[in-house]
Amino acid sequence: MKYEQLLINAFRNIDLSVETHPEFFQMWEEVEYGRSDFITSSGKIERHFYVVVSGVQAIYILTKEGDKQVIGFSFDGSFSGVYDSFLMEKPSYYFLEALAPTKLLRINKQNYDRMFEIYPVFDRWGRLTHQDLLVGRVQREIELITLSAKERYETFMDRCPEKLRTIPQKYLASYLNMTPETFSRLRKEKS
Repeated sequence: MKYEQLLINAFRNIDLSVETHPEFFQMWEEVEYGRSDFITSSGKIERHFYVVVSGVQAIYILTKEGDKQVIGFSFDGSFSGVYDSFLMEKPSYYFLEALAPTKLLRINKQNYDRMFEIYPVFDRWGRLTHQDLLVGRVQREIELITLSAKERYETFMDRCPEKLRTIPQKYLASYLNMTPETFSRLRKEKS
């Protein structure tokens, strides 16, 4: 597989190598999606866990009015997918959409579960990764509740990867819980 280093970097909180975990590297397959392709649709069961090789994806729900409410993004080197649907094997509440041409590595549920069985070190990875997800989610909720639109914008842009700055601003505005007009105004103020 040509993406060993990408997987080693993605699973950086454990000691992982081709020599010590050969089967792990064989469990992944490469897939590609075009811009605006759905990787997962609401109502469908997520069958894979992903590592992003390239591209940007948004995970969102549709409001009653049919607007996209963005929950998060994934991009080069990060994990992606609709994790709750994948783990629980239940229909997704979310859409996962490629916002740019996207290349992913994916592992199916059977192999994902198997990696925990054959390599005990993945228990550590799972604990640390879920811990990071939980802390990040709580921090995001606190920011949405306590920060002004301007503060949310500034906080996001301070830690925003360059890759996200290239996607349509309506997705970023939705993620920050503001109108595209407010986002545009704040962007102009900072320029």
